[in-house]
Amino acid sequence: MPDSTLIDRFNRNLNYLRISITDRCNLKCLYCVPQDLIPKLPHHEILSYEEILRIVRVSIGLGISKVRITGGEPLVRKGVYHFLEKLAGTEGLQDISLTTNGVLLKDNIHKIKAAGIKRINISIDTLNREKFKQITGFDFFDQVWAGIELAQKTGFYPIKINVVPLKGVNDDELVDIARLSMTHPFHIRFIEYMPVGSIHMDIDRHFLAPEIKKHVEHLGELVPVDRSTNDGPAERFKFESGRGEIGFIRPISRHFCQTCNRLRLTASGQLRPCLMHDKQEDLKSIIRKGCSDRELAEVFLEAVRQKPLEHKLQKDHNAGSAVQMCTIGG
Repeated sequence: MPDSTLIDRFNRNLNYLRISITDRCNLKCLYCVPQDLIPKLPHHEILSYEEILRIVRVSIGLGISKVRITGGEPLVRKGVYHFLEKLAGTEGLQDISLTTNGVLLKDNIHKIKAAGIKRINISIDTLNREKFKQITGFDFFDQVWAGIELAQKTGFYPIKINVVPLKGVNDDELVDIARLSMTHPFHIRFIEYMPVGSIHMDIDRHFLAPEIKKHVEHLGELVPVDRSTNDGPAERFKFESGRGEIGFIRPISRHFCQTCNRLRLTASGQLRPCLMHDKQEDLKSIIRKGCSDRELAEVFLEAVRQKPLEHKLQKDHNAGSAVQMCTIGG
């Protein structure tokens, strides 16, 4: 194995790998899935669980200590709970988490916990049943909310609630969503919409963190929360009497590129050093040609060398990735 760890040209230590295990999803969110649906990957083009686990083991040897499983919707993939158990048992990982849209959560929460997963992120952009159907294309709000409540009762902590605020869509609910952090131990994460792929929402719909913060401060003063070692890019706050937290993730209004510690592995086996740049390294092809672990590690190091300093979205909202978010993983 190479002696190098995953330190890029700008002295960022890349210790976090986000892994998409499928490009399939059971929702069609208006800011994620294009109207002209792109073809789904054939089964043989998707990394097997064994291939993913091998990549994870090699990445741990290079310094990866944190992994998040994403999709599409990861819970739609057959065999996912056995895979999660294998992943959780991999020596060297300090933090393993799962991002889900929550549709399948209620019926499978005990399987997720039994697999060894302790932290989950749930994406839900509204507390209104009709609006949920408008945003996602499906009337699944009740079962998603039941899944969130059951996750809390089952002992998952923290439960992070991911929300993408959009003007004219859900901006009238931001106070109500933020209020959840006062009554529940949830970590609410307001995430600025990122123009990825062919879906570029009208610029007038973008709702940036300073404006979001003004809205939710009607509930009271937001007190800063100290950052911890494995924190992501969220600027963390809480209301003085709140049980949970409020966080703002600001890829547009104040990008966090200078502290980015992420690499992304797509379901098709491409290693992407940056979400918003289309440069990627092909891990699947070399694995299926019989490469050694050392050769696999060298591809990781090449991806790290290619990681750019920053994205260009602040200057040009059309400067994002040409690949759809649903194929990269959130």
